[in-house]
Amino acid sequence: MSEETPRRFKIICSYDGTAYFGWQTQPGFPSVQETIEQVLAGIVKAPKVDIHSSGRTDHGVHAHGQVFHVDLVTRMTVRSLKMALNANGRLPPDIRALSVQEVDPRFHARFDAKRKEYRYYVWNTRILPPNKRLYNAHIVRPLDLEAMQKAMNYLVGTHDFAAFAANANRPIESTVRTIYEFEVTKRGSRICFRVQGSGFLYKMVRSLVGFLLRIGSGNEKPEAVLPLLEPGNQRTARVPSAPAAGLTLYRVWY
Repeated sequence: MSEETPRRFKIICSYDGTAYFGWQTQPGFPSVQETIEQVLAGIVKAPKVDIHSSGRTDHGVHAHGQVFHVDLVTRMTVRSLKMALNANGRLPPDIRALSVQEVDPRFHARFDAKRKEYRYYVWNTRILPPNKRLYNAHIVRPLDLEAMQKAMNYLVGTHDFAAFAANANRPIESTVRTIYEFEVTKRGSRICFRVQGSGFLYKMVRSLVGFLLRIGSGNEKPEAVLPLLEPGNQRTARVPSAPAAGLTLYRVWY
């Protein structure tokens, strides 16, 4: 392979999204994408590098297993590239490359994704420990897990989730998505919502959790999700977005 021939790399990264205005580059604001691109450009000594992710995350949302691909002209091994990314003084400590793999040039981090898992965390007690505040929503009122799980069972399957999506300010071909698994568990004071789906609309997971928390608090019945799944339904103030800090992009499957 010629030194001038770009090689495509699939990189899984983890980040604490607190300090960033989301994944996507935004002029004048720090983003995870721009931060990684600048570090990669420095490593391979290129004027500019463009990376393409499996999807965007919002301001304050975290990732355990975000995936992106990038084309680089380099002779570095995947091991050397991973070590260079994580070296002191390059990526900030709130972003880390977990794995680096050379892939077929046709691989695309977004279009080839088959399934994604998000996890949303709630600290359900009167006092939120300071070291938990950036990674959990804080709900003082006791929550009915059985009622929330019943509602989640209705959400599993292929539905029109328009009522659970925010305006992304970009064209959307369809608001129909498939949820494969949706469950809620509690360990100590921490409640975890785990959802796997074919893909998710803008702020869809936070909206689903926001409405489920209304059900868990007794403000809605589990069956209240059913009319919201009817085709053509639009979002109203009845469906709130849960705080960004509780959300983590956990894994992407290919």
